[in-house]
Amino acid sequence: MASTQEKRIEFHEFLKKLCDNVYFSPPTGKKLTYPCIVYERSYAKVNYADNNPYTLDTRYSLTVIDPNPDSAIVPKIEILPKCSYDRHFTIDNLNHDVFTIYY
Repeated sequence: MASTQEKRIEFHEFLKKLCDNVYFSPPTGKKLTYPCIVYERSYAKVNYADNNPYTLDTRYSLTVIDPNPDSAIVPKIEILPKCSYDRHFTIDNLNHDVFTIYY
């Protein structure tokens, strides 16, 4: 089984194919370049067999942030497997589309 870090880096590289600016849990005050994808771990689902873990699905909260309300990134995210659209909100003229995704 690949380590959590290895899977997260693989996920990060996959997201870079959808958007040039991808940030994993950026620190407060970090200047972001828009449009971008910001994601963070929110949960891990472990399946067991014979009391040993055999699969690990990490759930991420993923946010597309774009000044354009019709972001071209959103449709690319919402069709991904194990992905669900959660909500939309706007702050400081930036549109935020939030998704939950397992990877």
